[in-house]
Amino acid sequence: MVTDQQVIAKARELADVLAQTPEVARFKEAEAKVNGSDRVQTLIKRIKFLQKEAVNCKHYGKTEALAKVEQKIDKAMEELDSIPVVQAFQETQVEVNDLLQYVTVTLANSVTDRIIESTDGDVLAGKTGSGMAAEQARGGCGY
Repeated sequence: MVTDQQVIAKARELADVLAQTPEVARFKEAEAKVNGSDRVQTLIKRIKFLQKEAVNCKHYGKTEALAKVEQKIDKAMEELDSIPVVQAFQETQVEVNDLLQYVTVTLANSVTDRIIESTDGDVLAGKTGSGMAAEQARGGCGY
């Protein structure tokens, strides 16, 4: 029997492996460029300032001022999103997220398959042995 601590240790090993993938390397490189860009950092600070201003406008019910601030935020966001290093950063975020999603789905499917196999079930049908036996007992064919 495997303990929770052993599973967590293996998960940490997998995290170490994932941290060495090309996707993560590209992400770290892109993040460094974003953090090192004065233009990007200035825009981020401006957006944060405008967001605080928007919260204040909303709190005090200043709808016209809020609309103007939201337009400024949208314009600043568009400018930020048009910067090549930001676009590259966003692309690498998607790549890393896709990799993590793929790993998660693979783990979930593999665990499910192992459970089905260990109960003499049918992986293709997605049924455990006890599920098939229960269906047969109720007069079904097990599928």
